Amino acid sequence: MKWLRYMLIFVPLAFLAEFWWHNELMIFGFSCVALVPLAGLLGEATEELSIHTGPQIGGLLNASLGNAAELIITIVALRAGQVELVKASITGSILGNLLLITGLSMLFGGLRHGHQRFDPHAAGVASSMMMLAVIGMLVPTLFEVLHEIHLGELDVYSTVVSDPALDTLSMWVALILILLYVLSLVYSFRTAKERQPTPAVGVDDHSEEKAAHQAKWSIRLSVGVLVASTIGIVFLSEFLVGAIEPVVEHLGVSELFLGVIIIPLVGNVAEHIVAVQVAFKNKMDLSLTISLGSSTQIALFVAPLLVFISLMFEQQMTLFFSMFEIAMLALSVILATIIARDGESNWLEGAQLLAVYCIAGLGFFFTGA
Repeated sequence: MKWLRYMLIFVPLAFLAEFWWHNELMIFGFSCVALVPLAGLLGEATEELSIHTGPQIGGLLNASLGNAAELIITIVALRAGQVELVKASITGSILGNLLLITGLSMLFGGLRHGHQRFDPHAAGVASSMMMLAVIGMLVPTLFEVLHEIHLGELDVYSTVVSDPALDTLSMWVALILILLYVLSLVYSFRTAKERQPTPAVGVDDHSEEKAAHQAKWSIRLSVGVLVASTIGIVFLSEFLVGAIEPVVEHLGVSELFLGVIIIPLVGNVAEHIVAVQVAFKNKMDLSLTISLGSSTQIALFVAPLLVFISLMFEQQMTLFFSMFEIAMLALSVILATIIARDGESNWLEGAQLLAVYCIAGLGFFFTGA
């Protein structure tokens, strides 16, 4: 992952494009690339701090800051009034983790090791949590769709509406989802103490794990990198969000496609690479923990939190998503559950998940065209 740090050269380039060259395509491109290493450093600093603080506080740090880069980007977008872009980013993050990253992990891991095994219990818990999160998004969506049909004002492409009842419903559902996320953390902490890892899950050599749990950075360095990367992400997010509308006009791609495909990749590339790498090392349990855990955090914590954060801005965000987004989320969760239920994976299952991701991407491309 150290090679990602060479991409930090794009950080000053993004600033030059914003304040000197004033080229919107360059601003967007440089900001996207520069956000990748900064998100990686933010995640690495969080991991280092979690090692220093111990498993309990460290687990809370990872649970709260695991998707900090994407949370920062979406908050900046909310402040700019890009509510539909934020919703598309949430959808894209969940689909990317469930389909793209899990698919790549199973594909490359399966090509090297054949059949790989993992704990079906943990995968089952993550799948059920994801289905509950989808239900939490589906209820406000169905409520508003039926309400608009009743009024004769249904617009299947717009999810930004003025409906006080929907605002209230979304806040209550968001609160329930956050409480559910907290309960899942309590459950995982207790389960981690009760359940001991076994060699049956595909981890043959524990020497790398022990080395990985040795802190490489001091607390001061970890905090410094955390603060510096956060500040950098805030500025680059401002550049990125400000350039989206001109980029949509120049390239002819939709804002929906950018939100579902491009924005989530920018904030999660470093984490995605780690998930694929550990699967290639025959550690599917750890790989699925990264991909499924990240999607669960987005659905149960980040999305509901953004509902409350949006109250500070002019336009309130709700959990009203388009029917196409909800359908793709539900189908993806069902597919991931079917594939993960037996506790085994192979390269063909990975290819199946990737195929669905590509089909979904094409659908979003033409839907927003």
